[in-house]
Formats: sequence, C-alpha cells, structure tokens
Amino acid sequence: MGSPPARPPAAGRGGPPRPLISPASLQAAVARLGAELSAAYPDGVLLVGVLKGSVPFLADLVRHLGASASVDFLAISAYAENTGRVRLLKDLDTDVWGRDVVLVEDIVDTGLTATYVLGELRRRQPRSVEVCTLLDKAVRRLVPVPLRYVGFEIGDEFVVGYGMDFEEQYRNLDRIVAADLNTLRGDAAAYVGTLYRS
Repeated sequence: MGSPPARPPAAGRGGPPRPLISPASLQAAVARLGAELSAAYPDGVLLVGVLKGSVPFLADLVRHLGASASVDFLAISAYAENTGRVRLLKDLDTDVWGRDVVLVEDIVDTGLTATYVLGELRRRQPRSVEVCTLLDKAVRRLVPVPLRYVGFEIGDEFVVGYGMDFEEQYRNLDRIVAADLNTLRGDAAAYVGTLYRS
C-alpha cells in the first residue's frame, strides 16, 4: 500500500529546507489514489477533508475521481499543547448516515486526530468509513489507525508545503519539503526567501 518510503535524511539542524516530494511525484500519487478510490466507489463517495491542511490534496484528488463525489469539511483544534485531545470547531454540513465516507488527511502521524475524527464519523452510522492520507508518518504513531489509501510513507521529518504549514506559512508550496522545526520556531518566515525564490 502506498509508494516506497520517502526517507531522505532529516533537514539539518538550523540548515536549509530539504526537498522531500516533488510536484511531479505528488501529482502522480494523487492520480493513483484517485484511480483507487474510483475503483472502490463506482457509485459515488463522500470525501471529508480536515481543514486546513487537506485542502490542496483534496482539491487535486477529487479532480482525479472517475466517479461521483461529494465534498465536505470539518475543522478541529487541540485543547492544549501536548495533550493530543481535540475539539470540533466546524462540523459537517452533510448527513453521513448510510453513505460511503472517506476521510481525507494531509498527514497521519500520532493517529490521535484521525482516531477522534473517525469516532465522530462512525457515531453517525455511515455505511463505511476509510482513511485516505497523503503522508503516513508511522514512526510517530501512538494509536493504531487503519489507513486504506496512502500516498507516501515518510520518516520522522517536520514537513511543510502542499497544505502543510508552520504558523500559516508555506501551505501554497507545490511540493513538500523537510524543514528544521527549531529554525521555524525562531522565525516562522525563515525559509520564505529560499522556498519562494523564482
């Protein structure tokens, strides 16, 4: 399941961001996932995106579906730093009862967020619920999460781009890069000049 692990060395401490997944590789993975979803749900599916990180991935994914698809979003927020607990900020507008639902995530790492959202969805009695994630950071998993559709497996990298951010920076990159978290904590815009240089 998924592409071969994308595991280059972590970005150097305080060093520049390191290219991890190219635009071409991203689009190839999205096309593959779209084909897998189309084959699994020929009669249609409801894609549920988690705001905000999943938006670029979901937007590209839905264009690769060869079956009818509805799209809805929910938003969650952590209660407190390092607790792993989340609360619902925006609920779905769609009734999922009796429907095939695929939760679309940008990244699954500890599994705590995905577990919470899956619990919320299952409580509403859909016909089926699966997870489609662009990135699987299994090395950080704290709770098991069934991931049926996976774009890439990555190592213990802090990543930005293609929806993933640090303090709302870098979401609109067309690629994914590994970045040094300590550098970003010191200056969230530290890599702007490097990553957006024409």
